[in-house]
Parts: sequence; structure tokens; C-alpha cells
Amino acid sequence: MAESSETPSSNNQLVVVATEDMAVRAVHKRYEALTTVRAKAIKGKGAWYWAHLEPILVRNPDTDDPKSVKLRCNLCESVFSASNPSRTASEHLKRGTCPNFNSLLKPSSSSSSLPPLSSPSANPTNRKRFAPVGTSNEGLNSYNQQFHYSHQQQHQHLLLSGGKDDLGPLAMLEDSVKKLKSPKPLPPGPHLTKTQIDSALSLLTDWFYESYGSVSFPTLDHPKFKAFMNQVGLPEISRQEFMSSRLDSKYEEARLESEVKMRDAEFYQLVSDGWKSKIFGHGDEGLIKFMVNLPNGTTLFQKTFFPGGGTPMKVPDTYAEEIMWETVTGTSNAVQSCVGIVADKYKAKTLRNLEIRNHWMINLSCQLQGVGNLIKDFSKELPLFKIVVDNCLKITSLFNKNSHARGILNKYRSQESRFSVSSGVPMLLYCGNLQNFPSVSAMLESTLNCSRVLHLVVMDDSYKVVEMADSIAREVAEMVQNMGFWNDVEAINSLIKLIRTMVEEIEAERPLVGQCLPLWEDLRAKMKDWCAKFSIHDGVVEKIIDRRFKKNYHPAWSTAFILDPVYLMRDASGKYLPPFKCLTSEQEKDVDQLITRLVSREEAHIALMELMKWRSEGLDPLYAQAVQVKQRDPFTGKMKIANPQSSRLVWETILKEFTVLGKIAVRLLFLHATSSGFKCSWSFMRWVWGQGQVQSRVGLERVQKMIFIAAHSKLKKREFGSEEDKEAELFAIASGEDDDMLNEVFVDAPSL
Repeated sequence: MAESSETPSSNNQLVVVATEDMAVRAVHKRYEALTTVRAKAIKGKGAWYWAHLEPILVRNPDTDDPKSVKLRCNLCESVFSASNPSRTASEHLKRGTCPNFNSLLKPSSSSSSLPPLSSPSANPTNRKRFAPVGTSNEGLNSYNQQFHYSHQQQHQHLLLSGGKDDLGPLAMLEDSVKKLKSPKPLPPGPHLTKTQIDSALSLLTDWFYESYGSVSFPTLDHPKFKAFMNQVGLPEISRQEFMSSRLDSKYEEARLESEVKMRDAEFYQLVSDGWKSKIFGHGDEGLIKFMVNLPNGTTLFQKTFFPGGGTPMKVPDTYAEEIMWETVTGTSNAVQSCVGIVADKYKAKTLRNLEIRNHWMINLSCQLQGVGNLIKDFSKELPLFKIVVDNCLKITSLFNKNSHARGILNKYRSQESRFSVSSGVPMLLYCGNLQNFPSVSAMLESTLNCSRVLHLVVMDDSYKVVEMADSIAREVAEMVQNMGFWNDVEAINSLIKLIRTMVEEIEAERPLVGQCLPLWEDLRAKMKDWCAKFSIHDGVVEKIIDRRFKKNYHPAWSTAFILDPVYLMRDASGKYLPPFKCLTSEQEKDVDQLITRLVSREEAHIALMELMKWRSEGLDPLYAQAVQVKQRDPFTGKMKIANPQSSRLVWETILKEFTVLGKIAVRLLFLHATSSGFKCSWSFMRWVWGQGQVQSRVGLERVQKMIFIAAHSKLKKREFGSEEDKEAELFAIASGEDDDMLNEVFVDAPSL
């Protein structure tokens, strides 16, 4: 048994030794081959660069055995891989990387500084003494084509052993002597104090975490990054330090700053974002974010929650309700300081249940989703929408599947410069799914852009052959030549653009609850104009909007609209009164019911009496005008309220006689109607789940801390847009308005 156990071990040792011997012999063989090639080249039977490149053996410091072969430049002592000497010569010598090779090619102005030499040709033995070792006329012939011999006249009395080809090495020798006589001092490296180093590393840490994963941890180990740190005089910083001590320090700093602001505020609104799937590219599936809106307009990040471990999942209403309430109790010891919640999905059951149990709360559904869902409503309930999409799909399908038709299309496309190059949109991924609105919008836009080309295609004689074999081709030809078809496509495309623009404005401006009624009235007015422009009966459109409005409506919309001094209207007597006449009778009842719900039973009658006084007296005209002062937004060009906080401050300072109604107003007027506040980068989320950072409790805590630090910084700077959005805007500006990247309808065609 002993012998059998020892035999495999000895065999393994023999295999290892044999492998090592083979590797050593291979290195020796490579070295000898390169040495032979160089020897022949020096004798004039090889490449010119071997005069400057020399093979060397690199030995293992432990065993002294050769482990590799390198090439050393004899001009600057640099060492390179020996795998491709020709490429090394081209990149290092010809491209000017080697400084001494450059000086050899350029005539040195100091060549005449050498003392005159006696003619070595007088004594034949001097030729041997001056003959350079390892060089010859043939080895340096390539220099004759590159070197300008400005020294030829100065050294005619010299007959060097190598002939005029020795002038290059002579110039190199003189440069070496000059450098030895007056060596150039190395530039002093930066010497930073400990305070400067700590400050620089602190700023670097801030930048790293505020990038929330766009810059990953492996970046810290990148050689170029380490070289940069060394160049500026900063010590290397370990990845572990970024993930532990510095992360904890930055997190505590951000958390304490948020807690101080929370303690200063009397009440807050909880923001819950991430429940809803993406709409128009908005949303972060798999990541639920909780933020806090304060009365002074500040937004603070609270926490993140991963219900599906990073995988999008449908969260039950009861579970969502528990998570929201746990967040309320964990944010502040006094739960009544949370005056409401705004969430991007749950309204019908979850938010209403929380309101019923907590009478002081105003729980709202996000208007970003409410307005955006109109596209889904129109796709289901507006017949023209489905007709237009189906017709456009017929056109797309024909040219994707019929090679003959596609060939005619390509012929005319090549004649249109605006359609010559395009990245296109993957239309076949649409597959008739009316909720894939970005693809629908892109398809309609592309169809409109290709209208001229399509007209030329269906009028082509060759297209008649396609029509005879394919009935769809005849339908397509009829559609393309029918102006009604193009009017319908333009109508639906304009409808999607109208709603999409409103969604983008809502996300950017983050309207307050008092702005919801005016917002929907503005939407109705725009839809009426749309119906009139495209000769569409507005009855069906109004029903669709009213149904969506009722699904999203909350009594707080009407109440805040009445209590907000921004919307006070001047009557004939000069008073500024609340706009009750803009409300329906049902909405007026909603105002009374909401006000009595938000106060105790003892205060309910007082609140209603004060409401009647507010309705009849309103606000002093001077203060009303001051609140309603507007200024032009420098970014959008729109007129906006100059000081949005004035509405709340008037109730707290000027309207003190409204003791109960004033409490309701100050709690209601600062509430936001949207949950958008901070976007998380998807590149960061891919990094989080891809690297397995949340497989443990410690890893999850680190991810949450990183998101908290990044979000805290973004919200502090009021940067609600993501880095991807900014990059998209940058490239859109750089490419120009005329560079329409959505003009490719038929990108899935094999020959395109």
C-alpha cells in the first residue's frame, strides 16, 4: 500500500520537472534564435533595427533559471517583449518613442564642439581602433535615406572606419557627452502635507460615492488610476477602505445632516417611488426608494428597499401597505408628523387604507403615472389608435419579409440623403403590444419621415409585380396613396407627443397638490385643440380623460386649490377671493368633508366657519398680489411663481385669525403630487446584482449606504435628472436637430 501511494507523487514530480526543463529549453532556443538573427543582421544580412535591439535573458531570481526573452534598446535601455521585433522597432524607433533615436536622426548643433581629431587614416592600425563593434555600413544603410549630413563639410578631414555612416553614432556620442556635462535635473514631484492629502482623498471619496456606481470599485485598481494618484502625490487607497471605513464615515455624515433637517421641520410628506414599471423609460424596476418632502421645499432621501432582490416583481397591496407604514414609524417618533404619502402605483386600496386608519393623512397617487396612463387608455378605447398602429405594422411587415419590395425600397432610399445612414429602431420587437409606447411612437415617427420614399416605391413599375403576388402589397399601396391615412398617422403621433410632453413637464416641475386641477384642465384644453386640428369627434376623447381623471382624483386637489392664495381671483369689488366657482358641486362637498376629516370633532365646526369666512373675505389684495408675482424661468422660458413658499407662509404669518383652517392649509399646500425626485442609474443596479454585492447582509448594507450618499448629494444639489439623461442631451445637441435617428422603419430587413 505504501509503494502504491508514493508512486503517483513521484510521477507528478517527474512531470513537473520535465515541464520546467522544457520551458527552460524553449526560452534558450528562442534566445539563441534571436541572437543568430541579430548577428546576421549586423553583418548586413538582416533588418536595420537589430543594430539597436539586443536580445536578453530574464532569469528567475529564486532559481536563476531563464524564464523569458526580452528585447533591450541599446539607445535608451528600455526593455520590450521579444514576440514581435519588427513591431517593436516600428513603434519604439520609427514613431519617435525613443528619444535617443530621434537625436541620432537629427543633426546635433553641438557636433562641432568636439576637439579636432588627427586623421586616423595616416596609420592603418588606427582603423581597427576606431572600428565600432557590432556596426557596419550595411547595418545602417537605412539611415542614409533619413539623415541630413550637415557635418559632412565640417569633418571632411576625418576618415572614420565606418565611413560617413559613422556620423550618426558620432552625433549620438556628442549628445551623451553633453548630457553628462550638464545633466537635466528631474522635475521635483509634488510634496503634499498630510492635511492636503486628507482633503484630496475626502474630495475623491465624495466624487466616487456621488457617482453611485457609474464608477465601480475595480476602477480603483486600474493601473492608470494608480499612476495618476502617484503623479499628483497621493498615496494609493485600497478598495477595502472605500467599502468600509470611508463608506461608513460618509454615510454617517449624510445621515446626520438629514436628521438635523428633519428635526427642524414640523411635519413632512413621505415619497414612495419604484413600485410602478417603467413608463416612457421612467422608473427603476426592482428598487423602491423612499424620500421625504419638507415644507420648505427640501427633499431628503430616506432609504431603499429591494422587494425582489433586484428582480422586478409585483408586490401585494398588503405587503406594500406594511412597508410604507414601517417607513413612517421609522422616520419619526411622532407618526402624526407624516401628513401624507405620495406613491407611483398604489392608490385604490393601499393608500386609502392608510388614510382611513390615520385621519390626518393625505395619500396621493403620482400624477406622472396618472397622465402617462392616458396613452394606455387611448390605445384600448380610441378605435383610430389601433387602426393606425395596425396599418403601420402592415407596412413594416411587408418590407421586412418581402425581398423584392425591400429591394425597391433600398433603391429609392439610396437616392434620399436624409435616409442614407440611420441606426433605426427595432420595430419587430413591438409585436403588436400597444403598451410598448416608445416603440409605437418611434414607428409612427419613422413612417411619417419615410412618406416621400414610400410614395416613390409604390409608384415604381417593379412594385406592380409585388402587388400581383402579395395582397398586402396592394393594401400598402392604397394606404400610402391615401392622404387620410397620413392624416391619421400624424394625429396619433401628435397625440402621443402631447401626452409625453406633459409627462416630461410634470416630472421636471414636480407640481404641488394644489396644481392638479389646473393641470388636468390644461390637458383637456390641449386635447380639444387636438380634436379640432385633426377633425376627430371629441366625445370619446372627453370620456377617456374623465375616466382617468376620476381614477386619480383626490379631494385634496380641490381643497388645496381653494386654499392656495396663488389661485385667488379678483372680484368686482377688488377683493381677492378663492375660486369656488371653478369647482363642481361634488368637489365643493369634497372640500367640506376633507377639512372635517383632518381635524378633531371639536374643531370641525370651527374649521367650516373659517372656511366660510375665507370664501367671503379672502386675502388682503396687497399680499395676494405679492403671492401671485411671477417670473420667467431661464431654462424653460415659462412664467412661474417667483416664491412658491409664499402660499404657506401667508397662512402662518398674515392669516393667523384662521386658527384651525390655517393648520390645514400649511399642512396641505406643500404636498407634492408626484413621486419623482431621484433617479437611480441602471448601470449601478447591474453592477450591484452582477457582482453579487447583496448576497449577504453586510453587502446589502453597503449598497444601501452608497445609494443613500449618492441620493443625498443629488437632492442637495437639486439634480433630479440622471447621468444617462444628461449624456443623452449632450449627444443630442452634438448631433444636431437635423440628425433624425428615428427615420429607419425597416431595420430588421436582412439586406439593410
